[in-house]
Amino acid sequence: MSTEAGRLEGAALRQAVASNHHWYHTMELGPGVVTPGHFDMRPVVDRLPWPDVRGKRCLDVGTYDGFLAFELERRGAAEVMCTDIPDHESWDWPADIRARGPRHMADLGRFLGEKGLGFGIAHRALGSRAEKVELNVYDLSPERLGTFDVVVCGSLMLHLRDPIRALEAIRSVCGGVFMSAEEIRLGITLRHPRRPVAVLNGVGELCTWWVPNAAGHRRMLQSAGFDILRTTRPYALPFGAGHPPRTGLKALVARAGRTVVAGGEGVPHCASLAKPAFP
Repeated sequence: MSTEAGRLEGAALRQAVASNHHWYHTMELGPGVVTPGHFDMRPVVDRLPWPDVRGKRCLDVGTYDGFLAFELERRGAAEVMCTDIPDHESWDWPADIRARGPRHMADLGRFLGEKGLGFGIAHRALGSRAEKVELNVYDLSPERLGTFDVVVCGSLMLHLRDPIRALEAIRSVCGGVFMSAEEIRLGITLRHPRRPVAVLNGVGELCTWWVPNAAGHRRMLQSAGFDILRTTRPYALPFGAGHPPRTGLKALVARAGRTVVAGGEGVPHCASLAKPAFP
């Protein structure tokens, strides 16, 4: 049943979860109701370098289904705002995808499902007070949103053609600290533990641009005007129930390497807590 103010629970919640066929985040929205997300942050969320968010004004950039926004609320934030693009056409699609035309873009949109549907369902199920604003990360500014005591952003920079520009925009609204958690390449992290390196893709439907090593992630933050306060060791962001299975010898070898170096199966990540070096 649904309850006051449109909150979802019971059969109505299960039906709403099933209606969204593309969940990015795995979240428990009610007793026995878990979203079939592509990724499951729950086992690693406490490994992130969280600041104290109690009583703070907080921002989650690129929220998607809202896991980090709802986590900020759970940790006691006084106010949570989150941003994301309004539709799938607003991704930083590589030129080869854009060249295929509107019809292909429409097909991609149908495959990915309605943008923001998962956030809306989770927001109602959890009784969240987080405010979502449809805004590209490049367009963040204190004139539009004000400034925030705590800003968080997860797994977004690899999908951006200009991650440094995006991080500078984040710095413009960060009046306190910024927690950045991003995908890294384990191989070049091991080969170059201190040298900042990144791998460029820039083609294809995964919309993947730059993926750095751990040192590269830290340098990206520094290049955008942040001082790093602390950082994590590499960790694996686990795959969720909705992630396509990976099979074959190459996948088994990669899985073994991630388990040894990053402590589990999933996508290698690293996280840093930073503060603006200057206004």
